[in-house]
This record gives sequence, structure tokens and C-alpha cells, in this order.
Amino acid sequence: MTTYTKTLHLPTRGHTHILDITPQVEAAVAESGLTHGLVTVFVPGSTAAITTMEYESGCVADFQRLMETLAPEDGSYTHNRRWGDGNGYAHLRAALVGPDLTVPLVQGRLALGTWQQIVLVDFDNRPRQRRVLVHILGERA
Repeated sequence: MTTYTKTLHLPTRGHTHILDITPQVEAAVAESGLTHGLVTVFVPGSTAAITTMEYESGCVADFQRLMETLAPEDGSYTHNRRWGDGNGYAHLRAALVGPDLTVPLVQGRLALGTWQQIVLVDFDNRPRQRRVLVHILGERA
């Protein structure tokens, strides 16, 4: 088994900004030269998340509306009262979605469905420079 790690640096706008990072993850897979294994995508931090979805404007809007229903930005959060940073909702949303995703690597390709993309979601209340780790554990055919 061989490992390969690539760090992506991505600017985000916050407020449930969703970025399709599938091309960057595919590029990391190609750079690795690995053909079979597992690809883990991980975002450090507690106000962003990684998941899959159909990345199209309707689904993006629906996801953003869902997050606003589950943890509204203007809600009352103990975190905000304690720290005064106003992003309690972002921490809850990120905890619900999760910081990582693992995708099988088969014959040099991510085993994603036809309409499935890997997305980074930044829930924070301000723009950020996000770091995303793409870690591949696998072998060459």
C-alpha cells in the first residue's frame, strides 16, 4: 500500500457557500498515480464540512434552505453568548454534515455516481481560506 496526500487551498464566502471540489480531488488522484484504494477528503476546522450532492443550482439552494431550517443563522446559541463570534449555527451545521468523506478508487477513478459531486460547504459567518486534505491510500494496477 502507498499513500499520497495533497492539500487544497480554497477561498470561500461563508454563509453556507458550497463549492464543487470534484475536479481538484480527481486531479489529486491523477497526480498520485494510484489506481485502486480509498480517497479520503477532510476539512480541518469546526465550521465547514465535506459531503456529496448533485451540484446544480436547485439542489444547492435546497441544501442551503434545509440548513437554515435546521440551524438558523439568527437563532439563539449558547456558543454565541459565550464567545461572541456569532457563528454558533455554523458549528452545528458542520457537526451535522461532518468533516470528511471516503470514496473508493477503482481503476484510477473515483467511484461516484453520475450526478454525484464532492462538495466543500463553508458554514462560517465570514469569508475564509479553507484547507482541504485529499489523502489517498492505495496501489497501482
